[in-house]
Amino acid sequence: QVQLVESGGGSVQTGGSLRLSCAASEAIASGGFMAWFRQSPGKEREGVAVISVGGTYIRYADSVKGRFTISRDNATNTADLQMNNLKPEDTAMYSCAAGGYLGWTLLPRYFNYWGQGTQVTVSS
Repeated sequence: QVQLVESGGGSVQTGGSLRLSCAASEAIASGGFMAWFRQSPGKEREGVAVISVGGTYIRYADSVKGRFTISRDNATNTADLQMNNLKPEDTAMYSCAAGGYLGWTLLPRYFNYWGQGTQVTVSS
């Protein structure tokens, strides 16, 4: 059973930056996609960004394009999310997910493993 642990959340003001990190307990073999999702109270879980095992496929939600950057290091089984120019609407619980041959769709149902999440709060 692959375990994912997120870190790096916190509170920042509008325009600030945070870097989230996700550490996997072992290599993600099935499908190979790693992604970040977020969910705020009363809203559905939203796919933020996804990256393929080789890093050749990357996809972002329209709401974060140009501000967030996803990356991964297969040698250390980690995936990071650099978040710049943060806005209050980015406030949410951010979760890392892994696996899934259809992970490129950025749909939660195609991801097998999930972390517990890390809170990001952006104040105006």
